[in-house]
Amino acid sequence: MYIRILVSALLLGISGMIVHLSGPISKKSTSVRYEISQRANGLHGYIGYSSPRRPDGFGAGIGFYTAVWPLVEKPLAGFQIGLPGNWIIPDNPDNKDIPCCPEGTIARTWEPRGPTWASVFQTQEGGLGYWRGNRYHYGPPKFSMNGVPNCYNSEIASPGWPFFYRAEALPEDELGIAQLSNRIVVPPDGITFVEDLEGKFLGYTHMMLPLTEKREGPPPTGDQSWTLFLNAANFKGPVAYYIPEMWSRLSKDYPAIEGMGLDAREGTMGGGGAMEINTVPSFEMKTEEGDLFIKIPQLQFPVDENGRSVLVQDVTYYSKDALFNPVKEWKKGGKAVSGAFSEAHAWKPDISPRKISLDQGAQLNAGGTHLGKLENVVETIVNETNAFGLQWQENPYGAKGLFPQYFKQEGDQRIPIPEEDVPAELKASNFAPAETEEQYINWRDGNEIVPGNFRIDKDLAYSSPETGAWANPGPASAAFSVDLKDGSTVTYKWYRFIDQPSFQQFDWSREEKEALQAIVEKIHKSWTIDKTYMAPPTAGELVAIDPVLILTPPAGMEVGYVPIVVRQERKMTASNGSKLPRLADL
Repeated sequence: MYIRILVSALLLGISGMIVHLSGPISKKSTSVRYEISQRANGLHGYIGYSSPRRPDGFGAGIGFYTAVWPLVEKPLAGFQIGLPGNWIIPDNPDNKDIPCCPEGTIARTWEPRGPTWASVFQTQEGGLGYWRGNRYHYGPPKFSMNGVPNCYNSEIASPGWPFFYRAEALPEDELGIAQLSNRIVVPPDGITFVEDLEGKFLGYTHMMLPLTEKREGPPPTGDQSWTLFLNAANFKGPVAYYIPEMWSRLSKDYPAIEGMGLDAREGTMGGGGAMEINTVPSFEMKTEEGDLFIKIPQLQFPVDENGRSVLVQDVTYYSKDALFNPVKEWKKGGKAVSGAFSEAHAWKPDISPRKISLDQGAQLNAGGTHLGKLENVVETIVNETNAFGLQWQENPYGAKGLFPQYFKQEGDQRIPIPEEDVPAELKASNFAPAETEEQYINWRDGNEIVPGNFRIDKDLAYSSPETGAWANPGPASAAFSVDLKDGSTVTYKWYRFIDQPSFQQFDWSREEKEALQAIVEKIHKSWTIDKTYMAPPTAGELVAIDPVLILTPPAGMEVGYVPIVVRQERKMTASNGSKLPRLADL
């Protein structure tokens, strides 16, 4: 969201660090003074596509395939860019004047989103990306869910933790995601992949399932369990879902929005999808002569034989007949359901490219300086198979697939320049690696509306309590641990599905619990990870998830039990048991 991006950039706190040096700065000069400053707002904006409004009734599922690739050669401090994703919001087209966000929520202060604040009320976002809150880095991007249930007062990203801004697990009454799969574990720092990524794709769909029934309340709650399905080389099927009560609880003290949340309303994709370029470090060099040069990290994209980067393909919307209604009948004792999405009840929109619009130097509530002449380097396209991507041109700034790294201020815009025109001192300026960050400063830091743990020591492990919902009814197994490719260790325990921590906040009857447990056991028996759910991608291969995350349940727990992470922490390096120095120590 635009306002959130600006807040993020301002609060990162890197914009000082001004270095004064003297010396030759170009082939034409001998000895002039210059100033180099490191900043947090080196690039922001969107690279995306538009999608027409879906037909009525096709808001029960939304999915696509997205490219997975290392956007930067090495992870960097103060760097956050999402790879192509989408934002699913509840569809309330008849609401023209009811504020969806009550007073006292963060988004309600974003006046440009009024009078309904519908676009920042509730969202399913997340996806692939690099986030400043990540503790553990390894080069490729990660995948993370993220649900915003209450106007950005909170964000929920896994069956225990928010979107990186806490080390401790969420309070019990703020949990909102339930683990559904018994074959994959979901780390709070994000799902990792094998490192052979070039030209490969991950499919993901958020699909409604009728896992629980409607409840009269208070507050009234719908029966839509939005479930994440993944399609990778070594895992296919449902992973986890947003519990309907997560969406409805905002209406408990604000009845004006009863029935308007994602528990009860169809979804819409908000006009398309995009890469969200959030916070990117930069160096700015101002010479005594008044010239301003800018350096950003080198961003790289996969390129095919046609000079194209195919980023998103097979965008698809689904109606309830694609899976929701068949599962509803299955729950009642009807015919078993394979889990495959019915293509007869799918709609594939003709998408269109949005012109690239990026800027640098944005501050709070004020736009930055526009980047010009990018069309000489790269343009957004939709190809002959209705896939979104980039078309690269021959250019003097670098090879195809490399976004310009150096810019110069020309009038009211900044334009790319060749490396040979860049002062040597700017070229020699190096961005700090991600492992050197001492703290993660969340964009909410200092917000009076939502106090909390928003400034985090990045050495802290993700940890869960040993009391309350995590202990009662509690796990059915001892702890297991796996070492991920990002250098972290994930510890998890097996819980009976209905006993996992996220459910213990609800006063459900025994009959309701057992009904939910029963349909999940049917899913575990029938929806194995080698079956087809999403239709295969039109082109390209599937990426493989880090194989240690793919589990086999222990004996006796093959059906009806799920793995729940209880801790994720940094693994010491094998060579000397030490960690890289942090930024504060350099």
